[in-house]
Order: sequence, then structure tokens, then C-alpha cells
Amino acid sequence: MCGNDFAPDETGLLAEVERAERALLTAPEAPRGAAAEAPTGALHFDELIAAEQKIEPRDWMPDAYRKTLIRQIAQHAHSEIIGMQPEGNWISRAPTLKRKAILLAKVQDEAGHGLYLYAAAETLGINRDELVEMLVSGRQKYSSIFNYPTLTWADIGAIGWLVDGAAIVNQVPLCRCSYGPYARAMIRICKEESFHQRQGYEILYTLSHGTAGQKAMAQDAVDRWWYPSLAMFGPPDGDSTHSEQSMAWKIKRFSNDDLRQKFVDMCVPQAEILDLKLPDPDLHWNAEEGRHHYTQPDYTELMRVIKGDGPCNRQRMAHRRRAHDDGAWVREAAAAYAKKKAAA
Repeated sequence: MCGNDFAPDETGLLAEVERAERALLTAPEAPRGAAAEAPTGALHFDELIAAEQKIEPRDWMPDAYRKTLIRQIAQHAHSEIIGMQPEGNWISRAPTLKRKAILLAKVQDEAGHGLYLYAAAETLGINRDELVEMLVSGRQKYSSIFNYPTLTWADIGAIGWLVDGAAIVNQVPLCRCSYGPYARAMIRICKEESFHQRQGYEILYTLSHGTAGQKAMAQDAVDRWWYPSLAMFGPPDGDSTHSEQSMAWKIKRFSNDDLRQKFVDMCVPQAEILDLKLPDPDLHWNAEEGRHHYTQPDYTELMRVIKGDGPCNRQRMAHRRRAHDDGAWVREAAAAYAKKKAAA
């Protein structure tokens, strides 16, 4: 067993993705052609949301709904692209050729995820160049988790198990997001993220059942990545700026705290199989509540990292700006070729 295989097939996270995919494929076509302006368009929008139908790019939607989606999808896309950096650094240093190939495939997947998500955001009427410009200028954010360094090979395992595991818990409900293009993109992304989590879990399992030094390295990585991974779900529900409205619009399906709890409950039995300890002395099972009690992450640190003061914020953004500038000639050549082809 590995990764998210611990839950029975009918209740596991991948099963949720498959059910969401079937629902997308079998959903009856919603009646279209509502007025392009409120109030008729607003009424139609509310009816689609209430009926669990998808909002599509040509449907009327509130400006706030559109802006919320652009912000969320763009941040998700930026995170996939920035997230290539901490792992890409280990491709040439992976211990075997097999490990190199697997990690290379994973980093390539992340580039693809960024592509899917930028394309989904463009259906909302914003240009991809605008999104990238907002990232490199600092006007849009990416996930705080990618501002932590990868110090050892075991960090690649911890990222796969914990970071990608947290991503799966957070993203599987997005397969049922009310906005159609985002939901459809998430189907494929979640399937590939499952591979990423299994890859990380298998690395940690191998290390924890190897030499004493390898097990210590694995434990050290888990110790450093556990709380930043918990913080990935965002601030507590009472401090979350966007969650309530996003849930009302069915962009999100669960609150930050609910998703964080689900992640903890998933990781505890997996850690036992790994023979690694989660770095929380107060972590324990509460039988009456049917859930684990755990120590909350440091949300002050989370906000500090989001604002740009994490261990690797400056390094990550400097690298991204340099890559963007170095690729300018490719974008210019592609645009010139497209213009020439169109004219012909």
C-alpha cells in the first residue's frame, strides 16, 4: 500500500475524482441563452449554481465571481510553475537513473498543470501574458509552501507525500467546482497528483526502512515539512477572507479547517506504515469526535511567508523573472510566426 491507497476504493480520493468525472460526462445540458445582463442573467446564474450545473465561459456571471476565479486559478497556476523549482534542483542529483526519470516526469507534469490552469483562466477573459506579468511583478501570489528549501533527497519524498498529499485533499473537491473549465482541468490534475504523492511516499518508505542514517534523514524532512504543509490550507476559517463566498458559489466545497482536518486524519495511519513520527507531541485520536486533535500551524509565519519573507521567496521570484526574461525571444518568435502564418 502507498499514498492515498489506504482508504477503500469506494471512498478514496481518486474515487471522488472518478465520480466527479462521471458527473461531468453524464450531466444533462443546462438550458442556455439567458440574458447577458442582470437581473435575468443573475437569476439564471443562481439557478445553475443551485442545480449543481456548471457555469460556462459564455454564461452571465457576477464580476466578483469572475474575479474570484481569476485570482484562485491564477494562484494555482503560478504555484505549479514555481513549484518546479525546489524539485527541479534535484533531478541531476537523484540517487539512481530510475529516480531521475520519475522526478523528471513529475516536474514535467507540474509544467503541464500550469498550462491547463492558465488556459482555464483565459476562458474568463484575461490574457495569459497579463497573469504572468502579475506574478513576476509581485501583484499575484503563489502557494507559500514553495518558499521552503529542499535540503536533502528526503525532502523530495516529503514534498511528494505531504505537499502533494495536501494538494490532493484540497484539489479533489475542485473537480466539482461550479466553473466548468476549472472543474474539467482539475480532473486530470488530480489524477496526476496522485502519482506524485505515491512517488514521494515510496521514497520515504525506502529511506525509513533503509540504514539508520537514511531513516534519520527521512524523519528530519518530515519534521521540517509537516507544519508548512498544514498551513497550505490557508488561515483558520474565522480569518479566511474568501472562503465563505467561494463556498456559496460552490467554487470551494469545504472550509480550510475541514480540509486540514481531513489531511491530518489521512496522514496519521500512513505515517505509522512509514515508521516515521509526525512532529506533534499533542497529536492524538479523539474517539468521541471521531477525529485527531493536533497542534495548529503557525499562522503568523504563514502570513509572513505569503508577504514575501520566507526562506526562499526572493530566490524563487528572481529565478522566475530571469526565466521569463530569457524566454522573451521565444515568445517573440512564436508571435511573429503566428502573425506571418495568419497573413499567408
